Amino acid sequence: MNRILTLLLLALISCTPKNSDSAAVSDLAQRAENITIIRDDFGVPHIYGKTDADAVFGLLYAQCEDDFRRVERNFTWAIGRLAEAEGEEALYSDLRARLFMTEEEAKSNYASAPDWLKELCEAWADGINFYLETHPEVEPKVITKYEPWMTMYFTEGSIGGDIERVSTRKIKAFYEGMNANEISTLKRSSPYPSSRRTAPGEGHKAAHLINGKKADNSPFGGGQGGGSLEKELLLEEPQGSNGFAISGDLTESGNAMLLINPHTSFYFRGEVHVVSEEGLNAYGAVTWGQFFVYQGFNENTGWMHTSTGTDIIDEFQETIIEKDDGLYYQYGEEERKVEIKEVTLKYTEGGEMKEKTFPIYRTHHGPITHETDGKWTATALMWKPVDALTQSYTRTKKKNLEEFHEMMGIRTNSSNNTVFADSEGNIAYYHGNFIPKRDVQFDYSQPVDGSNPATDWQGLHELDETIIVTNPANGWIQNCNSTPFTSAAENSPKREDYPYYMTSFPENFRGVNAIRLLSQVENISLDGLIDLGYNPYLSAFEKVIPGLVEAYDALGEPSISEEIEILREWDLKTSKESKAMSLAHFYGLMLYRHGDIPDDLKGLDRFEYFGTDMPMGERIGVFQLAIEEMKTRYGTSIIPWGEINRFQRISGAIDASFDDEAPSIPVGYTTAWWGHLAAYGMRGDHDANKIYGTRGNSFVAAVEFGDKVKAKTILAGGQSSDPNSPHFDDQAEMYANGQFKDAAYYSEDVEARAEETYVPGRRK
Repeated sequence: MNRILTLLLLALISCTPKNSDSAAVSDLAQRAENITIIRDDFGVPHIYGKTDADAVFGLLYAQCEDDFRRVERNFTWAIGRLAEAEGEEALYSDLRARLFMTEEEAKSNYASAPDWLKELCEAWADGINFYLETHPEVEPKVITKYEPWMTMYFTEGSIGGDIERVSTRKIKAFYEGMNANEISTLKRSSPYPSSRRTAPGEGHKAAHLINGKKADNSPFGGGQGGGSLEKELLLEEPQGSNGFAISGDLTESGNAMLLINPHTSFYFRGEVHVVSEEGLNAYGAVTWGQFFVYQGFNENTGWMHTSTGTDIIDEFQETIIEKDDGLYYQYGEEERKVEIKEVTLKYTEGGEMKEKTFPIYRTHHGPITHETDGKWTATALMWKPVDALTQSYTRTKKKNLEEFHEMMGIRTNSSNNTVFADSEGNIAYYHGNFIPKRDVQFDYSQPVDGSNPATDWQGLHELDETIIVTNPANGWIQNCNSTPFTSAAENSPKREDYPYYMTSFPENFRGVNAIRLLSQVENISLDGLIDLGYNPYLSAFEKVIPGLVEAYDALGEPSISEEIEILREWDLKTSKESKAMSLAHFYGLMLYRHGDIPDDLKGLDRFEYFGTDMPMGERIGVFQLAIEEMKTRYGTSIIPWGEINRFQRISGAIDASFDDEAPSIPVGYTTAWWGHLAAYGMRGDHDANKIYGTRGNSFVAAVEFGDKVKAKTILAGGQSSDPNSPHFDDQAEMYANGQFKDAAYYSEDVEARAEETYVPGRRK
């Protein structure tokens, strides 16, 4: 690495910097001289810095080059200023951010951080600010200067992190109409103004899953991919991930392997490689705007996160007492004062910037976020920004399982499970990480009585009290957002050994498929691991399709004979060419929309019912609806899946749009709902007839550890959000065909594939 830095700095020292007048007087330009960015043949940035802070500076600069708007939006959202860009409808997202941490509190947290972490936070801000300084044509929407304390708001990189699970709809119902005058008269006013009431029982997690606390609206009983769906939205792809770790006992090379397969919205993370002379050498996916590799590997360890079913968020109903000197809440025999602050938020409306001032109410349980059953309700979740950033960053530099385990002892990786492998041959699985201790006599899937001290969190479970799997005898570990009790076959943890709140996700079809495949693994290669992760078999239809054919054979229905014969011969595998896949997809959709499902059936049992116990006439009737839907959409029900299921990237806009008349690429993958490991599906309200992927496989890596680390990766579309860049969609065809590129990790490989080499601010 020293040789790279020396040669590149000498070669570039005479280059004329862009905006040289500005760069010449900038202190940041001097700092940039310690950094070199090498772009490889797929545009992946390899950032080299003398110190970790230099590398972080370069990392953020490179991220802004690739997709500044996503960097900007992530932190505009995180610090609670989204409404300044997107209008009043985002106001309660901003209020949510400030309920948990005000700007003053963020600055205080930053001030308390260790010096090494402050240096990284400063480098983070400097990297973004230097990008803006050297790109005057880029006009920020809200934040014109980034400050180090802002990093305290966004400390782990999972999609849909903890705070997003707190309903802004409920916050709005509670806080809407409050203003500065009301704040000033709180001592005299009723704590229950009618404008803030919600219907009894309405408030608690009613329409979505929060760490296993669900309203069971889906045929899967929740947990299939980290969320549940309304009936009309089955095509909405769930969030989730797959992580596989395989022992060297089962690999061709004798080395441990790791499959990193997050299912996120496309373009949610970029692919990066960041290196310093202080021991940082991490490769993988970084959430736009953050300074640590979130899913990835270094030379000795690899880490993959999946959404957890561990209960990490609880709600406490408070008994509010109104007194002359303010508001109090009951806590045992005590009457404790409600903490009241205020915050003024700005929002744009009709071209003007306006503002509203809100109160912030807090008890020791957390901020008041809504009402349930007429009672103010506080939401408790993990909020330790300094510790969380420490864990997220130091994870990337660990050398073996022992060091990794020690890092996990920080216990702030709250919304994730972690699948791990290392160069010493270890594989491991951590189900959750931040797990509050609770009294199991209470049902924390519902709001608990905050006035009863026995309902309080009783500290955190020690790391070794949590669900962990290490080097199981079967030689493999899997998690697909499913139960940890099947993570390692017969060597899996036992449910009875843990409190109920440590997991809630049931088995799902991806998990079923993963177990079947991993149980057959012998002498697997890195390419074989990729093939395993893209296996086309769909477990969800094992009973459903034979059950439909059975109904046809029993009842007869000439109008659907051609379609039935196609399904009769189907091997339950998805592909671009498969006409049966198209029929099965729409049949599954209509079963969900129109099937009469017994209330007592949950999870996978519902699909067992569809294929075995659902009345035969109903099976035929639902299938006829599927055929009608396909004919309405496509003019025929006999159509290859790849003509329906497409990949299209028209622009770099955050909110994607699609056009059936514009070019697109056929994709053989399908939704995780059917058990496809290489998940691919659509979210959002799009005016298109075909299915265009927006979520699922995005960044994927297969990694093999040994004397030297080897990895292959793929990214949906490409590295850059600029349609004029050659790296906007240069991986699209590869992505659609499951073809991976070699990751350039070692300096000789990076140099051999170098397409551009530059110092920040000096790119030609």
